[in-house]
Amino acid sequence: MTEFNGIRAIVTDIEGTTSSISFVHEVLFPYAAKHMDAFIRENFSAPAVAEQLDEVARLGGVDRKSPDALIRQLLDWIAEDKKITPLKALQGMIWRAGYDEGAYKGHVYPEVAERLRHWRELGIRLFVYSSGSVAAQKQIFGFSEAGDLTPLFSGYFDTRVGGKREADSYRAIVREVSEPASSVLFLSDVPAELSAAAEAELQVCQLVRGEGIERQETYPAVATFADLVIKPA
Repeated sequence: MTEFNGIRAIVTDIEGTTSSISFVHEVLFPYAAKHMDAFIRENFSAPAVAEQLDEVARLGGVDRKSPDALIRQLLDWIAEDKKITPLKALQGMIWRAGYDEGAYKGHVYPEVAERLRHWRELGIRLFVYSSGSVAAQKQIFGFSEAGDLTPLFSGYFDTRVGGKREADSYRAIVREVSEPASSVLFLSDVPAELSAAAEAELQVCQLVRGEGIERQETYPAVATFADLVIKPA
């Protein structure tokens, strides 16, 4: 068991932390890739989609008027696992259709829902910070195997706040959360993200759930949320 004291807010990553990496890479990514072509062609002029395609064209240096070029760029980014904001936004739109159709449910590890509820009962506010869009974050928790978990969260952050390996992103989150950085705990499986959060003076802990994740020695680490003892401020 690993204890953290004086905690007012917890910010959690998703992939490899609350939810399986394999769910994202073996279920969500392939679903988006399979449906991307039809989705873009059918919604090419829809305002919400067009806004994201403008960014795809700008960032990818491709012809905005060419659905083929835009789709090819998006599929390349999916294959390369790029953390690019317009890609994540479009993936979220496609994934929503999959959730609505019952094609899958959002994976969360067995102890996650109970621990999140327990921390909320302690008066600790909960937030999500993931490279996936805010819409996609709400979907994975809203359509989770454990039911709708979104009422447990006070807010969500994606790459619009900054990259997950940049200390300034965590400083921005702390400002939004309106708590001292030292009273905010960040949970992630990725050492570089933990280092950035620690540089911003947050408390940090690594989740090492297997799936090829290696424990780093600099920061505390646990195997599951059940191994965390959180003492509120």
